Amino acid sequence: MTSPDGFGLERVVVVGASGFGRECLDVLEAMAAAGSPVEVVGVVDDGPSELNMERLAARGVAYLGTVDEWLAGDAVTRRYVLGIGSPAVRRRLAARLEGTGARPFTAIHPSATFGARVAKGEGAVVCAGVAVSTNVRLGRHVHLNPNVTVGHDAVLSDFVSVNPGAVISGEVVLGTAALVGASATLLQNLWIGKGALIGAGAVVTRNVPAGVVVKGVPGTWD
Repeated sequence: MTSPDGFGLERVVVVGASGFGRECLDVLEAMAAAGSPVEVVGVVDDGPSELNMERLAARGVAYLGTVDEWLAGDAVTRRYVLGIGSPAVRRRLAARLEGTGARPFTAIHPSATFGARVAKGEGAVVCAGVAVSTNVRLGRHVHLNPNVTVGHDAVLSDFVSVNPGAVISGEVVLGTAALVGASATLLQNLWIGKGALIGAGAVVTRNVPAGVVVKGVPGTWD
């Protein structure tokens, strides 16, 4: 199948019916409205709540069943976006999907801006209002929520999540599956360890070990 302008149409499934899954739908629908050859096929979820099922139905988006049901019944649509907010869960799902023939789709909202020499890993999701500066590297399945700012020469490793309004300053390195809470700020030249959680509104002024929870201004941990 091709789009009217001759490019191949990407048929994409969103994995996850909860909040971020539906925000991924917003990104994909905005891409399509802006002329990108992408079509949302539907949503898969292993245990959607009744409320989220109602929310999908209200916007006319099909529920395609569990992940296994989708993989067993759909031999055509094998592009997906992981609409899961938790880095750890996202990582497990990606491992589960590897080897099935499904391929991650990189979803970029048309309002997001990028400087020169930005590398975007497969499956990254970049929401509305995001600003990414120059020489930035985004790993696989990185999530940048609305209005995030990423400074020059930053590195966001695979499965990193940055929640709405957070600021990642220049030269910051975020380890695999780290999560930055809403409106948090990471000052320049810092290293954030694998799996660290930066609390909402925290201001990080020094390097952060792997796996800790940071909170406060300036940010501290136990």
